[in-house]
Amino acid sequence: MTSRQTHQQRLEFFARQVTVYPVSCETLCNGRTDAEWLDAVLAGGARIVQLRDKECDDRTLYEKALLFRRRTETAGALFIVNNRLDIALAAGADGIHLGNNDLPAEAARQLAPELIIGISANTVEQAATAKARGASYFNIGPIFPTQTKKRLTAFLGPEAIPEFARRCDLPFTVMGGIKHHHIPELVAAGARRIAVVTALSQADDIAAETARWVTEIEKQTNRGKS
Repeated sequence: MTSRQTHQQRLEFFARQVTVYPVSCETLCNGRTDAEWLDAVLAGGARIVQLRDKECDDRTLYEKALLFRRRTETAGALFIVNNRLDIALAAGADGIHLGNNDLPAEAARQLAPELIIGISANTVEQAATAKARGASYFNIGPIFPTQTKKRLTAFLGPEAIPEFARRCDLPFTVMGGIKHHHIPELVAAGARRIAVVTALSQADDIAAETARWVTEIEKQTNRGKS
């Protein structure tokens, strides 16, 4: 995708094309850089990537975002920035993902009407209000215990997915401690887009593992349609 796309074009692509949703975390990438990770997940067929880096300074994050934008545009993939609307806008990203303690989605929508805006939904109430708050999609999680949210002790489990989905008609992702063997259960519960960090970042061959996730999600989704 490119910085010239409308919100509707981006959202249609998200709803139709996204299966696995890789989220970067350089500190959990076994010594590989975000750039190396990015090239690998795109080579594996990911149609979306999220840049998540809460440790580097603003200049470094901006330069990373420019790199992500160039390479996702070449690959025809969506580029989402975690948390930082200023960086997303400056780099020409396709969207932003906001947690519950970040900038409110309503404010982000006013400033960036053409961006995809994802929000985290840890409760059904947060999912139910996602559309009214200006979100384009919501993320259900954490589903399982996860290395990226070590302080959390409450996890939703796959059984929460249908209830969250009933409360809002926006597309959604699921995230949190998800491994490849969970895919059939999650798709059976209604998930079509699965966001992951360590399942890809710690793989020996990130590109091959990404391709394996894409294939399995598509297979399980198509099985459910038959």
